Amino acid sequence: MLSLLACGVAVSAEVVAEVRDTRGAPVAEAVVWVTPIGSKIPQKLMPAIVAHQNKQFVPYVTAVQVGTTINLPNLDDVKHHAYSFSPAKKFELPLYAGTPEAPLLFDKPGIVTIGCNIHDWMTAYVCVVETPFFAISGAEGRVQLRNLPAGTYRAEVWQPRLKGQPADYAQPFTIQNEAVKLAFKLDLKPEFRARRNPATLDGRYP
Repeated sequence: MLSLLACGVAVSAEVVAEVRDTRGAPVAEAVVWVTPIGSKIPQKLMPAIVAHQNKQFVPYVTAVQVGTTINLPNLDDVKHHAYSFSPAKKFELPLYAGTPEAPLLFDKPGIVTIGCNIHDWMTAYVCVVETPFFAISGAEGRVQLRNLPAGTYRAEVWQPRLKGQPADYAQPFTIQNEAVKLAFKLDLKPEFRARRNPATLDGRYP
């Protein structure tokens, strides 16, 4: 999809990215973001939510632009203790129910790992990026970014099982007058996502 504005002065287009592993299988829950090079990065902040629900964090992967606030409501009937030791955002929300009084400000780029001090298997990730142009892949491993202005960009990708750093997979590209297609082939670690402890299905603490 592309649109040409008056007199051909401004162009916007979409970027489609396919994210697969080294075997060619589609990769879900991969964050793809594109950052303008040599031009001002727009700020489009939209508050986000990472909820405690059924003793899991939902969603498992979140992406936000630097400067975004995130709330961590507890939707369960037991208390949770959320925390992060990540350099991009360190915080601690001691045992609580309901919704915290104030959301958390994520003001540094990087990957933030969130855990629960009561339920060890509960984990979530927040990918904090400088740009507002980002999306998370679904089961088909596909991402679409629409209405990007013409210009030069740098595309990067991250996924919880990624080996290496997003910069290792970076791709420069230019938007002129047509859609752009990108392909990422990720080297991934074995699946390590912890699952809910079945011993707690009655709603009690482990």
